[in-house]
Amino acid sequence: MSAPLNIVILAAGMGTRMKSRKSKVLHRAGGRALIEHVVTTALDLTSAERIFVVIGHHADDVRKAVTHPGINFIEQQEQKGTGHAVMVCREWVEKLDGYLMILYGDSPLLRSSTLRKLVDRQVASEAAGTLMSAIMDDPTGYGRVIRKGADLSVEEIVEQKAANPQQLALREANMGIYCYRNDLFWQHIAEVGTNNPAGEYYLTDLVAILNRARYKVEAMQIEDPNEALGINDRLDLANVDRILRRRKTTELMREGVTIENPDTVSIDSDVRIGIDTVLEPFARILGQTVIGENCHIGAGAIIVDSQLANGVEIGPYTLIRTSRVENGAHVGPFARLRMENHVGEGAHVGNFVEMKKAKLGAGAKANHLAYLGDATVGAKSNIGAGTITCNYDGFGKYPTVIGEGAFIGSNSTIVAPIEIGAGAFTGAGSVITEAVPPDALALGRALQVIKPEWAKKRRARAKTKA
Repeated sequence: MSAPLNIVILAAGMGTRMKSRKSKVLHRAGGRALIEHVVTTALDLTSAERIFVVIGHHADDVRKAVTHPGINFIEQQEQKGTGHAVMVCREWVEKLDGYLMILYGDSPLLRSSTLRKLVDRQVASEAAGTLMSAIMDDPTGYGRVIRKGADLSVEEIVEQKAANPQQLALREANMGIYCYRNDLFWQHIAEVGTNNPAGEYYLTDLVAILNRARYKVEAMQIEDPNEALGINDRLDLANVDRILRRRKTTELMREGVTIENPDTVSIDSDVRIGIDTVLEPFARILGQTVIGENCHIGAGAIIVDSQLANGVEIGPYTLIRTSRVENGAHVGPFARLRMENHVGEGAHVGNFVEMKKAKLGAGAKANHLAYLGDATVGAKSNIGAGTITCNYDGFGKYPTVIGEGAFIGSNSTIVAPIEIGAGAFTGAGSVITEAVPPDALALGRALQVIKPEWAKKRRARAKTKA
């Protein structure tokens, strides 16, 4: 591209058909807010300082949803149509050189490769602008592209409500995505009026205005009109989410990931997964999760914003959030890593074990029915079934530190703050309230008492009373 590209993203509307208390562009599909999808695509084409997002309803929330720094936000106080939404950018964009692309904040399926073709088509032509169109089996609801002359340039866009029967029979529809020469756009955009039933400024009117000024407008047809699909209601949102997730599974499978029954899994757009990893049905891999090579993710597992190294095995129906699991570790089935956990290399976390802000050292094991909260467990230690770290006294949270090679007996209750030394043992069923030195045995239970015939006598008394 010989000149810079400026991009305006229209994201000011409320989207009343969504029947929502938040802006339409804040609804999520494929793991991102709709506006974040569009901004990410725009960043593939130009720099952040040349991207302008027009905001209106819930403006502050939309700003927060765009996580990329350097994006410009322009507030549209009144929503008076698509033409007006771009007009409010005049002060910032008119003075810039190059080309102007106009996108919508609720169209997350657009690919940067398609938009780049649109820009290249415009740059290579002598036209004032190029719009994106598609041949549709049923273009109901879309503006029709009216062509003229031997070169079949675009004469005007006629909206559905204003079209005559002959125009309604046309199948080439306007997708609403444009690339204009920036100078010519701003010279003529003020000529767009409100002579329509809605009394709004329609961006589509600019095509006819440029024609009257003896400028040419061209159209670039795309093969799949779904790529420019905008979202109007929850049904559209669900459909777009399905398409985005299908794209993601296709991308991953082509890169060497095995996905069993891909229609059942949910993988967010930003997830990364290494080769030879296997995902079983109904797994959900969400947020910024990164999974290494040769891992196995069990059916129904949910992994959110976490990092898994190579060779990790996650059992079915395991929940992992904001945690890191190192090479060769096993977690699950039916385990829960709530937040900020670190499972060391080769460590094992078994069924019905819950961890919260806990660190399990390399080769350590907690194989059954345990709770490890605010705990640091040394390498090669063993946590017996039923063990609990009592980290909360009703007022504050306290740490437990267990040294390397320690053996914590089944049903041990470890009352924090406390430290258990390396190589120490705790007896099964113990309540441990004081520090345990390295290599010591700690017993915190009452002596067993046996009363012969006690049960027999109790049954006899109960029978007498009956």
